Amino acid sequence: MDLTFVVPIAILALYLISSVKILAEYERAVIFRLGRVLPQPKGPGVALVFVPIDRMVRISLRVEAMEVPAQDVVTRDNVTVKVNAVIYFRVVDPTRAVVEVTNFLYATSQVAQTTLRSVLGEVELDELLSQRESLNVRLQAVLDKHTGPWGVKVTMVEVKQVDLPDQMIRAIAKQAEAERERRAKIIHADGEFAASAKLAAAAEQIQRQPAAIQLRYLQTLVEIGAEKNTTIVFPLPIDILNAIHKSVRPAAE
Repeated sequence: MDLTFVVPIAILALYLISSVKILAEYERAVIFRLGRVLPQPKGPGVALVFVPIDRMVRISLRVEAMEVPAQDVVTRDNVTVKVNAVIYFRVVDPTRAVVEVTNFLYATSQVAQTTLRSVLGEVELDELLSQRESLNVRLQAVLDKHTGPWGVKVTMVEVKQVDLPDQMIRAIAKQAEAERERRAKIIHADGEFAASAKLAAAAEQIQRQPAAIQLRYLQTLVEIGAEKNTTIVFPLPIDILNAIHKSVRPAAE
């Protein structure tokens, strides 16, 4: 066979083989043909890319987890804290992720940092510490609004850690201690109030039935006698004391 036919056929075969690109299930290929992007990305599976007419950009559709570096945030009540977060996002439109922004990963990271400072700077410290879920939803909505034109969907945002200054930690500890003392005093006062109500009811019952005080007196003697001690109890009826008091009063007058 003449080499003038073999060489071009071999070159053409090698060119066709090199033009075959294999895309995984989670990948899409954005093809630029003579500088113009094709309407639909290719993949998954086999895609033909004819270099140098075509240029291919691979885009992954998997969820990306990106950690937002710790940011200095000044809350609405003028407390400086360090806050870091993690965002989860994925590309939903590969063409826009390539055409609309230079590097969608870097752009998403930068907008996440600025959004974290701006949104958390509008809330007070107590809200930042106690209402994480609502703040996460708010951050996700704001980020998704900014990244939507780039073909990027932010699925979740989580505030990971809030670092407080040492003096603020001590102040919060004192506040928590004072709150616990307040609750303890309220519980103790409620107990005293309930006990006084029961004692008042018992006094009224004993007043209607004077013999009840004698029964209670005997029960007290039983409780004292049950313990092994050397306590001597000398019962003295109150009626005798009342009689003596009544007899002594006329003599004194």
